[in-house]
Amino acid sequence: MSHDPRALSPEVLAFVRERHLATLTTLRADGSPHVVPVGFTLDETRGVVRVITWATSVKTGHARRGGRAAVSQVDGGRWLTFEGTVSVTDEPGAVARAVAAYAERYRQPKERPDRVVIEIRVDRVLGRA
Repeated sequence: MSHDPRALSPEVLAFVRERHLATLTTLRADGSPHVVPVGFTLDETRGVVRVITWATSVKTGHARRGGRAAVSQVDGGRWLTFEGTVSVTDEPGAVARAVAAYAERYRQPKERPDRVVIEIRVDRVLGRA
């Protein structure tokens, strides 16, 4: 499997586009992992995973500190993990694009005035899809 998120095989991309929940792992201040279920989207062109959430969530607080994060999707023996540097944006255009991508993959999320996007700039892809 390619470790470059912009060079994934058609089979891997098909798996990423299926409707599955995943886990997001961020790091607490003490370095221990914080793992929560999420929906996510992959921007195949930019190699960025996006998770929509709200500004006061615990995962947002962890992501705001920067560092690294991972999103893992599992379906039986098929699995993928996207790892990379993490950041948070509340820029309205970025939030709107992330919400639209989420709605296309899952469903239209509820409106939230405090919506933010956790972005992982993927530099490592692991898995068997």
